[in-house]
Amino acid sequence: MKQDNESKITANDTIRKHVRDEYAKIVSSSSCCSGGSCCSTADHDETALKLGYSEEEINSIPGESNFGLGCGNPLAMASLKQGHVVLDLGSGAGFDCFLAARKVGPQGQVIGVDMTPEMISKARNNAEKNDFTNVEFRLGEIENLPVADNQIDVIISNCVINLSPDKARVFQEAYRVLKKGGKLFISDIVAEKTLPHEIKKNMAAYSACIAGATPVHELEEILKLTGFVDIKINTNPASKEFIKTWMQGIEKYISSASIEAVK
Repeated sequence: MKQDNESKITANDTIRKHVRDEYAKIVSSSSCCSGGSCCSTADHDETALKLGYSEEEINSIPGESNFGLGCGNPLAMASLKQGHVVLDLGSGAGFDCFLAARKVGPQGQVIGVDMTPEMISKARNNAEKNDFTNVEFRLGEIENLPVADNQIDVIISNCVINLSPDKARVFQEAYRVLKKGGKLFISDIVAEKTLPHEIKKNMAAYSACIAGATPVHELEEILKLTGFVDIKINTNPASKEFIKTWMQGIEKYISSASIEAVK
C-alpha cells in the first residue's frame, strides 16, 4: 500500500511538472499554439469572443493577459457584486481576474492562484502596469491553496481543474476557503465517453486539457462527497467546434461544461 501511494505521488508530480513546463513555454513564446495546451490557433481576441466574452470585456483589460486559453466564460455564470472576494483557480496571466476586479470594485478583492512562476510574474506585471490595485496573484497549487479558511465569496476557474491529477483534493481545498454560502462557477472540460487508453497516458494530451477530463457523473459525485449542494453541470455541445482543433476526433469524447455549486 505504501509503495502504491508513493507511486501515485510520483505520477502526480510528473503530471504537474509537465503541465507547469508547458504553460511556462506559453509565456516565453507569447503564444499558446505549441500543441501542449488547451488553446485555439485563432487570434486570441477571436477565441475569447467564441468563448462568450464580449468585445467590451476584452477591450477593458490588458491585452497581454489574454493567451487564448480557456474553454468557456465562468464570469458569465457568476453574479459578482461590489465588495465580493473572488478566487481564480489557475489564473494564468490574469485575464479573468482583471474582469472580475472591475465587477467587485475597489472594496472587493480578487486573488489569482497559479503554479507556474512565469504566469504569476506576467500577471503581476500586467496588474502593476495597468493599476489594478484590488488584484493579487499568489504562486501555489490548486490542490494546496495559499488562502485561509472561509475567506472567499466566489471561486472561478477556466479550463484548469482538468489539469490536476487530484481533483478531489482541488474541490476539498475550494470548499475549505469558501465562506458558508460561497459559490463555485467553473468552465472546464469533461468526458462524455471513456477516453482511449493511449490518450489517457499521453502527457501532451494531459497538458492539452484532454487526458485529465473527468466524466460528468464522477465530477458530480466528487462535489457531493466534498459537501457541495445545488450542483449543476451543463455540457456545451457548441464547444466541440473549437475542441476539434485540439486533436483529431477528440470532440467525440470530451466537451466544455459549466459547473456550479454552493458551500
